[in-house]
Amino acid sequence: MNKLNKLTTEESLNSSILKLKKEQNAILLAHYYQDPTIQDIADFLGDSLELAKQAARTNADLLIFAGVHFMAETAKILNPNKVVLLPDLNAGCSLADSCPSNVFNYFLSLNPQHLVISYINCSANVKSLSDIICTSANAINITNILPLDQKILFAPDQNLGKYIISKTGRDLLLWPGSCLVHETFSEKRILELHIKYPDAEIIAHPECEESILKCANFIGSTTALLKYVQTSSTKIFIVATEKGILHEMQKREAKKLFLSAPALQGCSCNECPFMKINTTKKLYTALINHSPKIELELDLIYKALLPVKRMLDLSAR
Repeated sequence: MNKLNKLTTEESLNSSILKLKKEQNAILLAHYYQDPTIQDIADFLGDSLELAKQAARTNADLLIFAGVHFMAETAKILNPNKVVLLPDLNAGCSLADSCPSNVFNYFLSLNPQHLVISYINCSANVKSLSDIICTSANAINITNILPLDQKILFAPDQNLGKYIISKTGRDLLLWPGSCLVHETFSEKRILELHIKYPDAEIIAHPECEESILKCANFIGSTTALLKYVQTSSTKIFIVATEKGILHEMQKREAKKLFLSAPALQGCSCNECPFMKINTTKKLYTALINHSPKIELELDLIYKALLPVKRMLDLSAR
């Protein structure tokens, strides 16, 4: 297919998706790590916290989630009576997979005195076993709200947990999970890139390993990173998170240069393979067929809803 035909096909798909959304009173929620073609047609583009807030307040009859499975599950938990679509059910999450609910439940039984804070990057089953859900944007604030004598178990991301400990001084019991993307950045190659671009600032997501965070000029959630590059006077950034965010950064700051932090091996293009499973063609097909749907038992929804609502309530403080 030549470039003109490909462009025409993409434009046609985008037009059809926009038409179907309007006809069906549907809303397309997309994460910053999605393919740029999906980001550009989303009704709402955001990180996990903002997408959860939007899912909680929407009046749409149908939600189609361009993200990964746990995100779509969260939308369903917040909208049990609405249809929630995920373009491809194989869009999973290595971090969520690192915390199987049956093993996690046993771990909790060994530590019954701990209040459980779970990062939103976990399954609905793990959410249902938790006391409070958090995101990288609000994890520190939520931890600081809790009494100092409260024992806390944090799951599933150990790197984010270590970062919370460093910022709050709290003694958290950590589940040993991690994110495939954020674990593969190379400190050596990042520093080599920084030598090549000495005026660049290194910015990083707190899911990165401690060695990467020590190199960073700024650490924050996906949205915090996006806001930072807009307010910083720096013109070049080395970005240590999934490269999908670079698209929105470049749209907002066209005169600045954004470089994807290099991984241990291969190119400087650290992509989440699960995030990139979704395509505009799959979005279109999902809207036509109202499938694949996120299906959760009502009992599970109600158990998982309470810790999610606690997160939203605490985030509003």
